Amino acid sequence: MSASKDDSARQAALYYHSHPRPGKLEVRATKPLANQLDLARAYSPGVAEACLEIKADPTAAALYTGRGNLVGVVTNGTAVLGLGNIGSLASKPVMEGKAVLFKKFANIDCFDIELNEKDPEKLAELVCALEPTFGAINLEDIKAPDCFIVEKICRERMNIPVFHDDQHGTAIVVGAAATNALRVTGRTFEDLKIVSTGGGAAGIACLNMLLKLGVKRENVTLCDVAGVVYKGRTEEMTPQKEAYAQDTDARTIADVIAGADMFLGLSAPGVLTPEMVSQMADQPIIFALANPTPEIMPELVREVAPDAIIATGRTDYPNQVNNVLCFPFIFRGALDVGATEINDAMQIGCIEGIAALARATTSAEAAAAYRGEQMTFGRDYLIPKPFDPRLMGVVATAVARAAIESGVAERPIEDLDAYKAKLDGSVFKSAMIMRPVFEAAAQAERSIVFAEGEDERVLRAANSMIEQTTDKPILIGRPEVVIARCERAGLPIRPGKDFELVNPQDDPRYRDYWETYHAIMERKGVTPDIAKAILRTNSTAIGAIMVHRGDADSLICGTFGQYLWHLNYVCETLGQDGLHPVGALSLMILEDGPLFIADTHVHATPTPQQIAETVCGAARHVRRFGLEPNIALCSHSQFGNLDIDSGRRMRAALALLDGMNLDFAYEGEMHTDSALDPELRARIFPHSRMEGVANVLVFANSDAASGVRNILKMKANGLEVGPILMGLGNRAHVVTPSITARGLLNMSAIAGTPVAVYG
Repeated sequence: MSASKDDSARQAALYYHSHPRPGKLEVRATKPLANQLDLARAYSPGVAEACLEIKADPTAAALYTGRGNLVGVVTNGTAVLGLGNIGSLASKPVMEGKAVLFKKFANIDCFDIELNEKDPEKLAELVCALEPTFGAINLEDIKAPDCFIVEKICRERMNIPVFHDDQHGTAIVVGAAATNALRVTGRTFEDLKIVSTGGGAAGIACLNMLLKLGVKRENVTLCDVAGVVYKGRTEEMTPQKEAYAQDTDARTIADVIAGADMFLGLSAPGVLTPEMVSQMADQPIIFALANPTPEIMPELVREVAPDAIIATGRTDYPNQVNNVLCFPFIFRGALDVGATEINDAMQIGCIEGIAALARATTSAEAAAAYRGEQMTFGRDYLIPKPFDPRLMGVVATAVARAAIESGVAERPIEDLDAYKAKLDGSVFKSAMIMRPVFEAAAQAERSIVFAEGEDERVLRAANSMIEQTTDKPILIGRPEVVIARCERAGLPIRPGKDFELVNPQDDPRYRDYWETYHAIMERKGVTPDIAKAILRTNSTAIGAIMVHRGDADSLICGTFGQYLWHLNYVCETLGQDGLHPVGALSLMILEDGPLFIADTHVHATPTPQQIAETVCGAARHVRRFGLEPNIALCSHSQFGNLDIDSGRRMRAALALLDGMNLDFAYEGEMHTDSALDPELRARIFPHSRMEGVANVLVFANSDAASGVRNILKMKANGLEVGPILMGLGNRAHVVTPSITARGLLNMSAIAGTPVAVYG
């Protein structure tokens, strides 16, 4: 990197840490403090009640305080990664960063604590004194061998988990990567011959973990700056290194590398040479984890051992051994069951969860975060990526289960499946609210045809459907394109084996399809030649004909192109038997709960009848999500105060609704703020029939509805489920180009619900 680029990166990093306010953390209240009553409950006298409950039962602290979700990140700054002994104050940005990772990846609150204490026993005493504050302690960046002493004392004296991430976090991720490397090469831990460089905290912890996984101590040779660790050596020795001393005359890594199956480096650049690699066993496993420059660069390994499996600590090479795969989730599981320690069983559970996740199909979210990278289990994909959102549910649940089974959980969780679902719901924002829809869809087996079957998002959604639901995906696309994109995305599914593929260029039903389309459209200007052309080139029309003929139960289209263009072909084919599009309903999942928006796409300026139909359709769909509809008819006019078009149409729609004897709450016309603020609404219109906050907003034109939908997506971090096309009996849904693979999976669950259930 050039000097100018170095300086630019430095300035960008400093700006990041200083703007818009210094640091990376803040403290926020979780309870309201808006009036005297709140103050009396938060502090005196109400706080005394919580204090007395905890005095009577110390475990009540997890109920009445934030301790059960609070981790202390503690250091003395003597071994900061890549920086060395920079002192406690200079280490603070690193510790704040660690706290941010805890919050981002596992929603765990953290205080970073930097202590001016070099003596390990005194440091341990200070940490032990923090036990009343925290539910767990993460020791960080303490030099070896002091870190061993500090952790040992703290674990013996404290009744909460104490975890030195530099040791055990690295060891867990190395264990997971090694587990899968052995799968790829057909080896076993029992037969593995290892040469390791680096006798520090991480290196020793990795070897200890590999022994717990089955590696034999006699098959491990440890080297450090003084060479091979052998029996009788006195230079640069510690008790931890002594445990790996071999009875050997070998003195350098070059003397012991021949025939080794695995090199494990946590030392310094250049320690391993290509010549040494060439002497290793076939398919050598090279974990060169020194940062930022590994013991040997991957390209040098490939020159002499093209079949090698390589891992580094860098983001710009495959198989990055990154502690963030582990520490947020092992603490999440430990905190949630009230574990008194993080024991071997929990660490091995973490390893098994991480390794298994890499062998599973890559998530769409991870693929989106790492666009362009190949993420198919194998030599270049041994462990998941840090931004794989499945890590929370899989790893934390594995840790919680191990804590319960090993007897260290003070608050065991009875239903671990429900616990995992809750964790998934905290990561996948749509998971919890979509559960009733998925449960209803599971009661039937429906076939869902995707018009844009070559799109990677569709392929990932189809794969998830096969894994998670009873529905059958049908994809429209060219076989060679679909197969190639499945392979590129690392998806195991293939047409003909896992799903039906409709090839628009060569399908045996082509004649039946174009003749059916022509029969529907012949009096609307469509000639046989036009029908033939459309049924060769228009995948939305093909999908609609499939549903019309009963070859599929529902159609999903619209991942590219304009909404109304797709809707036109859907309606001309499926708008039979009195069915017609009523409106498009978008569920926006926000931080404070769900909010439904309609009509976002179908009617630009709906009539009163269309507005009334939209309200009724929205009510039916809201109940599909296990919610009771509370619907506001929104307009610039408020309860008759303006004689404008939108107000008149909304008032007319309200009159139509009043004549229907409906069993849900609705009110209008009103401003959006009145819909969402019951106190404001009560001041303006005291006799409103609506109570509480509206959960459905129906607008007088699609510009307003679509605008609100997009603002919530872009500025309020809202996640959209939909648009749901109402009125066509669940036979078709037109989505929008911004939809994600998970969004398509959600829509498939909505489409997978039989009409008889929800109409």
